[in-house]
Amino acid sequence: MPTDRLHLILIAAAAGALGGCATGQDQLGKALGADPSWGEANRQTMAAQIIDPAPQYDTAIPKGTGTTAAAAIERYRTDKVKKPDRSITSRFPTTAAN
Repeated sequence: MPTDRLHLILIAAAAGALGGCATGQDQLGKALGADPSWGEANRQTMAAQIIDPAPQYDTAIPKGTGTTAAAAIERYRTDKVKKPDRSITSRFPTTAAN
């Protein structure tokens, strides 16, 4: 008979532990008055990490050839890389600190 009591205690402990996994979206969460937006931050973070498999760009991707790729590799090897155009990330004027 002591094993029956042990089994009952283990089942009750397991049920309590699994109850901690309940979210606000299920029936238990609704019955307990849980906020249905629980877990939104995690879902938003996961959604932000998913890339678009078919992105649409404003400008066309320039076509490249083996010749231009070979020239770029050679410039890299000889330390004569073309300086990139300056990109502006803000519309606000900035002043250079000297």
